[in-house]
Amino acid sequence: MLQIAAWKRILIWATCALGLLLAMPNGLYSRVEGHNDAAAAIELGADTPENQAALAEWPGYLPSSLVNLGLDLRGGAHLLAEVEVEQVYATRMEATWPAVRDILRPERATVGTIRLQPSPDDQLRVRIGEPAGMQRALQLVRTLAVPVNSLTGVGINDIEVRADGDDVISITLSDAEKLASDERTLAQSLEIVRRRVDEVGTREPTIQRQGADRILIQVPGIGSASELKAIIGTTAQLTFNPVVSRTSDSSQAPGVGNELVPSLDEPGLFYVIESAPVVSGEDLVDAQPSFDQNGNPAVSFRFNTAGARRFGDYTAENIGSPFAIVLDDEVVSAPVIQSHIPGGSGIITGNFGIEESTNLAILLRAGALPAELVFLEERTIGPELGQDSIDAGKIATLVAFAAVLVFMFLSYGLFGVFANIALVINVGLIFGLLSLVGATLTLPGIAGIVLTVGMAVDANVLIFERIREELKSARGPARAIELGYEKALSAILDANITTFITAVILFAMGSGPVRGFAITLGLGIMTSVFTAIFVTRLLVVMWFERRRPKTIEV
Repeated sequence: MLQIAAWKRILIWATCALGLLLAMPNGLYSRVEGHNDAAAAIELGADTPENQAALAEWPGYLPSSLVNLGLDLRGGAHLLAEVEVEQVYATRMEATWPAVRDILRPERATVGTIRLQPSPDDQLRVRIGEPAGMQRALQLVRTLAVPVNSLTGVGINDIEVRADGDDVISITLSDAEKLASDERTLAQSLEIVRRRVDEVGTREPTIQRQGADRILIQVPGIGSASELKAIIGTTAQLTFNPVVSRTSDSSQAPGVGNELVPSLDEPGLFYVIESAPVVSGEDLVDAQPSFDQNGNPAVSFRFNTAGARRFGDYTAENIGSPFAIVLDDEVVSAPVIQSHIPGGSGIITGNFGIEESTNLAILLRAGALPAELVFLEERTIGPELGQDSIDAGKIATLVAFAAVLVFMFLSYGLFGVFANIALVINVGLIFGLLSLVGATLTLPGIAGIVLTVGMAVDANVLIFERIREELKSARGPARAIELGYEKALSAILDANITTFITAVILFAMGSGPVRGFAITLGLGIMTSVFTAIFVTRLLVVMWFERRRPKTIEV
């Protein structure tokens, strides 16, 4: 029988209504965008009459999520930067020299004088005064090696120590450590660039890795590439400060010599810290995700010689007191000092998982760019070009939409009208889903929507043609409609699943515009199948129940 249960009808119409409600803000883009900007500004403390007026432009009880416009639609800046990862090798070798010197000093009677020699960036050469003590010197220096903290470097140490002649010790980074260092440098650079760009308040920037040592940076809505370069060049400020107290009152006076700073991970919580830091990010040599003695995720860190001395003295005198790690005027973590921490290295424990410990390690290393960024490509895209793209996309979409509507009506009459209603709902659902997931719409994304409009009626064509075939077999209209939907289902699913797999592969393997196309295509396939199988069928059933025709024309 041609029937649809009441609960199914309610669910279908509720899904359509929800999708159209989520898509509605995009019809009043400028007003809703102003409302969202004002809400964000007020949350940050800019409670001005202008922001209050903009906030009132859109009711707070309605959805306010928008489809973000990409660089090619909004205009903005495009940069392609290359990270000079080799610079980190030199910094690492410079930080290793004090440790080598300190470990050899007690053995001067055996190894003689200890002198640093001119060395390449990725090598440290140390001359000893007594060649006879070379084996003892090598033995001591090799104790400084630690296992490489990466999957590809399991069982391999970070440095290689060997004799270069009779009296020179050569210390180099292992190949596994160089690869791990490159990965850390890229991850750190990405995090720093993202933090710098996020501070500007731009919408949906694209910051992603390209190749082995390059970063693609696309920021819609920013004035020029030069302005973006200046933002990225800003240095993050990392400090380690004593904690005076914690509070939820943002208006509390911190007192002379203190500061009130918010917590990064705990909204509404503020720390009163001493303004003078014990150590700063300039003293931090490294921070890596690790595990504590109970096997829980933690973060290990290491200071240089000067920072280690100050940090060790402070921890010895303040056991049991909290110690704030402050990044860009936000408390990243405030662990309690459990014991004296000599040697300039320690571990941060807390209530976080493996991913959180990895991100915290990146944040701790994000005090400044670890290596220089060389900008290989820079472009400024004017908003007028983006407007031209939007206008062209609108025309293409409307022309395709109108052509499909006319074709379906001329080909299938009333059933074509049902398909057209479903097509309108389908486009609304696409924009509703794009708004819900916060996707960025680019020019290729518009192409994906245009393609979806053409593909959306394919399923209805299969169904209607199948109904025609069943009618030719002298079946009644109700049975013909039921069999038409049943027998066309497998073909519809096969065709759309294969296309959806293609969209998934494009999203996984592509980047930038290709991903934008894949997202709209994939979402369009899901909404098309939903509207064809459920919405048009419900419309046909509702019409059939009211009219009870003896014959139908499809």
